[in-house]
Amino acid sequence: MLGFVSTLPQQPQRSPFSGHMVICGDDALARRLAVELRYVYGERVTLLLPPGRDPRRPDLPVTQRGRAATLFGRMSAAMNRNLGNGGNGTTGSSDNDTNAGVEAVRILEAAEPSDEAFEEAGVDTAAALALVYDDDERNIRAALTARRLNPRVRLVIRLYNRKLGQYLETLLDQAAAVAVPGLDPTALDASTTVLSDADTAAPALAATALTGSSKVVQADGLLLRAVERTPPRPGEVADPGLCTLALLSSTTHDPAGAEGSDSSGAEGPQLLPDHEQVAAATGRGTVVLEAIREAAPDGPRLRMGGRSAPLSQIFSRRLRWSALGVGSAVLALAVASTLTTGDHPLHAAYLTLLDLFAMGDPAIGDPTARQIIQLLSGIAGLMLLPLLVAGVLEAFGSLRTASSLRRPPRGLSGHVVLLGLGKIGTRVLVRLRELDIPVVCVEDDPDARGIPVARRLHVPVVLGDVTQEGVLEAAKIQRSRALLALTSIDTTNLEAALYARSVKPDLRVALRLFDDEFATAVYRTLRTAHPQALTRSRSVSHLAAPSFAVAMMGRQILGAIPVERKVMLFAAIEVEGHPQLEGRTVEQAFRAGALRVLALDATPREDRHSGLTTVAPASPDRPSGLIWNLHPGYVLRAEDRVVIAATRRGLAELLRRRGAVTPR
Repeated sequence: MLGFVSTLPQQPQRSPFSGHMVICGDDALARRLAVELRYVYGERVTLLLPPGRDPRRPDLPVTQRGRAATLFGRMSAAMNRNLGNGGNGTTGSSDNDTNAGVEAVRILEAAEPSDEAFEEAGVDTAAALALVYDDDERNIRAALTARRLNPRVRLVIRLYNRKLGQYLETLLDQAAAVAVPGLDPTALDASTTVLSDADTAAPALAATALTGSSKVVQADGLLLRAVERTPPRPGEVADPGLCTLALLSSTTHDPAGAEGSDSSGAEGPQLLPDHEQVAAATGRGTVVLEAIREAAPDGPRLRMGGRSAPLSQIFSRRLRWSALGVGSAVLALAVASTLTTGDHPLHAAYLTLLDLFAMGDPAIGDPTARQIIQLLSGIAGLMLLPLLVAGVLEAFGSLRTASSLRRPPRGLSGHVVLLGLGKIGTRVLVRLRELDIPVVCVEDDPDARGIPVARRLHVPVVLGDVTQEGVLEAAKIQRSRALLALTSIDTTNLEAALYARSVKPDLRVALRLFDDEFATAVYRTLRTAHPQALTRSRSVSHLAAPSFAVAMMGRQILGAIPVERKVMLFAAIEVEGHPQLEGRTVEQAFRAGALRVLALDATPREDRHSGLTTVAPASPDRPSGLIWNLHPGYVLRAEDRVVIAATRRGLAELLRRRGAVTPR
């Protein structure tokens, strides 16, 4: 069944659209992506949702269409209110757009992304199609159908399986090239993009567990590291790093103050401030860019449980110490035999071993010292027998339990407790282990996606419902450094966070929350109740949507970092075709709160590959490499490629297509 939503604000419909964006999905990412494209990039959007309620949120009586309509209605009202207050709502748009204000998203319903559903959504004339269902197989089937209907459409596909995604990109690009022989190779580069919301959000979620709140973006051979810094004390001068990326909220401990979102106002975090704003922001924490350098080559950073296991994983610590004691006793007896009998050390050791294993003759008629040593060797042999039995039993036990889950060791401390081993939790677990951070996982489903990964990484797992008494205690929450509550249920995450804070009030807590209003209320309350502890609320869809939106515009971002509840993006952009950059100096290209040029790829265009080049020092003869210490007076040329930091709206204005509405 296909149909329009009657509860949306009445706006002039342009059906079917041409050159519009189509989004197909069944969860919060689809709705968030629609908001990003419509109200940030100004694109015309059609959203295709399945009918009925969200299967992941059965507690909500509202259908997915109703939830989307409510969200878009709020956004439309806010945008039209801004236009009514005198804001300039359009840039290069038609008069009809200006009169109509900001149109809402067109919503359709279909049980499956079939040919009929795609035809109703206008996929045959769409500029881009995003397939963001939670099921990989459904996304693949829909992608094959869409490529058959419109070989030129830009596809952005959500897949959890990385290797399958690489194969699918190649397959669909080849299909587009065969269907349209004259297709521009440059357009083919962005024809199919496979992304994972889990991979996009995992670095930001893992960063919340790190002391110092270090944030790392690593892509295309480039590593950018940003770090949160506390306000300087009186008389101290804050280290600005390479540049100041953001100012944190000025009302950190005020329950009525800024909650760190886009609606926080002047007291909330400010992204990409200018020098005057930084100088005037006394008493506010900052996020500074600490380093831009070449990323280390990928290597085997994880101990993935290879063919041979270390002794510490086969034999217990007590057994290893016992074996060391018996070995020391044997060595001491061999030395004593050499000193008392005058035998050669090898012969003395041989006799000691014979006595140890009860294989020698009684030392009748031998000197007293020799008889005493034989008796002591026999006693050592008695000690060796149970040691050998224990070793055999432990070895067999280790082999038997190699496929079972580890329990948290007794002396564990300073670790991260990770709740939930679904798609997101699994990627965050891998990221934390790459950073050598000890982790204890809590999961109530023994068949969860991340259980085999935790077993392979030898990560302790507590199986049980986190809301039940004793489960968090089993994960050693009282000695942990942070709690990451990443289950798919908001109330479970909140209950776990509240209980963990009752056990350890200064615990760092990061919660995955789906509902924005609920997240705001939780963030303010937890921050007020525990002002000395770090509290963060994170939405996976909020972190991932900018990457998907940029991909639908034909670009890819290097990464994103969260600044409280805002997001800052990093991208590599060709200067050509962007009047905001081309012909301007680095200083002129900087726009406070929108965009900053961080580095220049000085490699000649003909020598560039898909990735960025290595970092090189700046010099007058323009060396080949990535130059990060650009002079403010350097004029950006059409052949340049630059690395920029941008807000969502700043990047949208840079990439916006001609004819799109400019939201204010």
